Amino acid sequence: MKKVHALILQAFIRPFIVTFCIVMFVLLMLFLFKYIDDLIGKGFEWYVILELISYQCAVQLSMALPLSMLLSSIMTFGNLGESYELVAIKAAGVSLRKAMTPLFVLVGLFASGSFFFSDYILPVVNLKMGSLLYDVRKKKADFLIKPGIFNNTIPNYSIRAKSKSKDGTTLYDLTIYNNDNNGNAGSNVLLAKEGYMYFSRDQQYMILKLIDGVRYEDARSSNSNNYDPRQQFTRFYFEETEQKFDMSSFAMNKTDENMFKSHHQMLNLKQLKLKSDSNKIELDSINLITSKEFKHGVLFTSNYYNEGNVGNAKIVPSATIMDYVPVHDRRQIVNAAMSQVQQFKDGTFNRSAEYQAMVEKDIRYDIEYHRKFTLAVSCLLLFAIGAPLGAIIRKGGLGAPVVMSIIFFLIYHIISTVAEKSAREGAITPFWGMWMAIIVLTPLAAFLTYKSTTDSALFDLDQYKIKAQYALNWVKEKLKLQRKKVSS
Repeated sequence: MKKVHALILQAFIRPFIVTFCIVMFVLLMLFLFKYIDDLIGKGFEWYVILELISYQCAVQLSMALPLSMLLSSIMTFGNLGESYELVAIKAAGVSLRKAMTPLFVLVGLFASGSFFFSDYILPVVNLKMGSLLYDVRKKKADFLIKPGIFNNTIPNYSIRAKSKSKDGTTLYDLTIYNNDNNGNAGSNVLLAKEGYMYFSRDQQYMILKLIDGVRYEDARSSNSNNYDPRQQFTRFYFEETEQKFDMSSFAMNKTDENMFKSHHQMLNLKQLKLKSDSNKIELDSINLITSKEFKHGVLFTSNYYNEGNVGNAKIVPSATIMDYVPVHDRRQIVNAAMSQVQQFKDGTFNRSAEYQAMVEKDIRYDIEYHRKFTLAVSCLLLFAIGAPLGAIIRKGGLGAPVVMSIIFFLIYHIISTVAEKSAREGAITPFWGMWMAIIVLTPLAAFLTYKSTTDSALFDLDQYKIKAQYALNWVKEKLKLQRKKVSS
């Protein structure tokens, strides 16, 4: 028995590691393709990119682990079935259920580890990932001068060079427009034959060492719209000068992580529970305020409210309520009623947006709370589907197992995505939204396990043809009997 367990464990570990790396690589490529425009051309250091990739690998674990579990389990038992090792194991008196016991234990350990990972580590990773990705997307592209094109990335400056050296540090035939803070374009123009570009030691400033040029300055007042013949126009010739540009806006500034700590993806189970309870208290307070205003402003406006000695009024059925109000007071009463209704409407409208935002926040907290458990359960479920399915199809390698695993994972992913979206929109509760895919596929896992343990030919077309022919013959016999009864 121990040799059988060791054989199955050894046959499972290697495909699992390979498929996990492949799935993680594919998901990582999808992430890089999505944010390629935010990463290219900004001059990030290699460790920033590596840090971002490492965080993304941890975030993608929730999708990579179930998919690799499904694919590796199909491959493992497909290989064992194709090489008739499962037949030998069953001939030795070991049932498939007993042979799969060590794998169930191993997958249970993976599921438990994924639960603790999603509760303790994943919120921290999401926080680091969110803040770093925010900084990466906010950072401006590196300062780059293309020959013959004006560069306007530096505030209040437009720089153009007719050509530049191969290393990009020497610029030729430079034109620099300095727009003043009042929006006067070209109030300061600088022309130079050559310019040597380098950065300060702290990388906060770019310095252009200009050679053989001229500077034009227009001292015209920005507040004056009239022509002034005595306005000052200055022209400076220079053989060598330096122009300094502030490049602090191109540096990646680290954002305070406390800005993102209240996000639902950055919280563990205890924090989600606390946030959800606090949010529900605020929802109850809004409901209580609205109810009190409604009762006070609409229902109980009578001065005789709670005075029990007021007799019943004699009301004529054909009369309206305004018939009992003096004529000279009717306009005042109608205006007061309309004012109270409008006041209540405005207050309710202002609170409705806040109430709706809190309801959506409460739904997100509940969804994230259930997500902590669905990752672990999905690993067990997809293994329970993949292992018996591999034993049934008896095909190893990367052909049929990959096709079958993709089909079943797409079914799982589509059901979970649609259900989660419905839960976010409030169509169903967060519990059903997060557990719908698991609830739907659990009977399938039980059915496949039953078929694999009973050596049923699930994908044998001849068996289905025989059963279909038998059903067709049974229907024909029933129709003949019915015709005989009608004719008699």
